[in-house]
Amino acid sequence: MISMYKIKPKFQQLVKPLLRIFYKVGFTANGITWLAILLSFTIGILFWFYPSGHMLWIFSVGLLIRMGLNALDGMMAKEYDMTSQGGEILNELGDVLSDAALYLPLIKLTGVYSWLVLLFVFLSTLNEYIGILTKAATGTRRYDGPMGKSDRATILGLSCLIFFFWQPIMTAFNYIFAIMCLLLLLSSAIRLKNGLSDDGS
Repeated sequence: MISMYKIKPKFQQLVKPLLRIFYKVGFTANGITWLAILLSFTIGILFWFYPSGHMLWIFSVGLLIRMGLNALDGMMAKEYDMTSQGGEILNELGDVLSDAALYLPLIKLTGVYSWLVLLFVFLSTLNEYIGILTKAATGTRRYDGPMGKSDRATILGLSCLIFFFWQPIMTAFNYIFAIMCLLLLLSSAIRLKNGLSDDGS
């Protein structure tokens, strides 16, 4: 199934020069994870209290930076032997909380249906939870698309950038959220099916 996760290795190569910089200044893998969480909550809080069209480009840039940080923490853990169970828990929990912090404030945008945003956040959390459950059951974390974490960030980041320049069509957000919700249901079903297959069920 098509997903941004398929091009993750290429994205990692793109941000790899930053890995050595973070390491040299003393960052740990968990430190980068915390930085991504802090960034997400900062942008989310700003968007909640200042839900203007001008925040859309900040949201887009913030999502791109967060994607880079999410790639770097895993690379740091592997390359410099910083893997730990605590770090894995922080990474998974941080992703879910950061998603909620970033995406919930979008209900403040004019013309966007609050219930669609709430449904999107719920299904995003469910999608990640299924991926985590499959690892607990089979030892393999499922990242199947078509609407994984990177896919959601890419679509919403690009959408916000477009709507920053053409705000009158911002109500198209409702269609985007509706489509993403349907794709999230599909992603969850695929992860569950593949997880059960890994288990031999």
